[in-house]
Amino acid sequence: MRHTRSVSQWFVTALALGGLAWGLAAPEPAAARTPAPAGASKTRDVGTVVDTTAGKVRGTASGRLRSFRGIPYAAPPTGELRWTPPRPAAPWTGVRDATAPGSPCAQPAGLPIGTPGENEDCLHLNVTAPARTDGRLPVIVWIHGGSLMYGSGDMYGPDRLAAGGAVVVSVNYRLGVMGFLSGTTVEGADGLGLEDQQAALRWVRANAAAFGGDARNVTIMGESGGGYSVCDHLASPRSAGLFDRAVVQSAPCATGGTRTRAEAEADARRIVKALGCDRNENGVRGEHTESCLRRASAADLLKAYGPFNEPRPVAGTELMPLSPAEALRTGRFNRVPVLVGVNHDEERGSVLGRELAPGGAPMRPEEYEPAVRQAFGDRADDVLGRYPLSRFASAGEALATAMTDASWSAPTLDTARLLSRWTPTRMYEFGERDTPWFKGYPAPSFEQRAQHMSELAYLFDLDLFQAVKPEQAGFRDRMIRTWVEFAASGRTDWPAFRGAEGHVQTLSSDAWGRTDFTRDHHYRFWKRHG
Repeated sequence: MRHTRSVSQWFVTALALGGLAWGLAAPEPAAARTPAPAGASKTRDVGTVVDTTAGKVRGTASGRLRSFRGIPYAAPPTGELRWTPPRPAAPWTGVRDATAPGSPCAQPAGLPIGTPGENEDCLHLNVTAPARTDGRLPVIVWIHGGSLMYGSGDMYGPDRLAAGGAVVVSVNYRLGVMGFLSGTTVEGADGLGLEDQQAALRWVRANAAAFGGDARNVTIMGESGGGYSVCDHLASPRSAGLFDRAVVQSAPCATGGTRTRAEAEADARRIVKALGCDRNENGVRGEHTESCLRRASAADLLKAYGPFNEPRPVAGTELMPLSPAEALRTGRFNRVPVLVGVNHDEERGSVLGRELAPGGAPMRPEEYEPAVRQAFGDRADDVLGRYPLSRFASAGEALATAMTDASWSAPTLDTARLLSRWTPTRMYEFGERDTPWFKGYPAPSFEQRAQHMSELAYLFDLDLFQAVKPEQAGFRDRMIRTWVEFAASGRTDWPAFRGAEGHVQTLSSDAWGRTDFTRDHHYRFWKRHG
């Protein structure tokens, strides 16, 4: 089933108001890092000056880690290069400073998951790597979330992942109107954000070894909007050969990742009209639309596009011949081992976010049924029967549970089922109940538990959240070890997902084992009523 607005969109809206080749079977992988013969490989210290394909860069060293920030992986998409596919970065002489981040890509202001600005010169990446390496470390490429509208790689502190034994690369890519404008309005512009990510992956293949990583062992990893990008890379033939494993967090490939040409065109018409680019000086429509858009300032484009969209590449193009759902259904995707997961209580953040809006308040019991009818339409009676208010401590918890199961849990299980027919697949559910809440916001009216994005606080140092409790350090470290081990070998400490039910592993500080996912989330009910 597919809802018109995802949890991330509802959540950011509320908080803003409040403040490898296709078709080839992939065998179960052997460990990627086969032990080398004695004396064949030695761990060595690597300096802070690294020679990349475009020139030398100088980073910083702190403790056991090295950091390189703001490295250009493509030419600035400015001026005549606005809305063009990424071009190679110009080489430089001497040693380029790589101690400060590059600019975030242009995005609206006012949202806590964003880094607002109008700078279009933003195609940079960061590399964090252990100071000592045998040159065979797995490489993790982090694709940040934010509905493909907000955020930057710099928001996510990768030191813990890197200290776990990986080279971690975080990427900025064009967002919103700059990265996903309809291709018939500006030729070839409707998937540029994804093309930027592909350019970054080509950079990683060419340069990972210089930072101590294994260029033949690259894992792409993303959450929410970034997770849908991973779905798109699985489906896009242009991403074939650019990565060796994939981690999809809170992004059911079975229900998202692309949009139709009609949806993209409607979006583009709205922007063109808002900017007055649908007529020339004589009032004749359509004669200068593209040139008008290219002359528009970044500020005007962002204003016309608006803050609450969820752009996607268009299916049925050379970049994305098939939607991820269709690619997984037919087996026509880049078959690599996949770790796919969902949070147990995804929509709690959405419901809680709405009550934090100006004038917002906890949902009253009498508001529950109307909210269900609005969300589920002609299925509402069945949903109310399956999720009666009497079973829950509050109306907000009841609504969040139904919406989580419908929009996240069932589609993620469908995604694991589709993937596992063709390629080794592991599925997890992040189920921690005592997760950090967002900084600077009042305590929620009910427990946020494993809400959307909450697992990120255990994988990254992220200023968005309050600190993880000291007593959860062991759980956090175990999660990091799991993610790094999957990047290294394609395996986890639980079995692969097989068959209709499969093995779904719950991850929490008090439970680490198989969960009865289908029963817990009423999967069969949603297959009948989805």
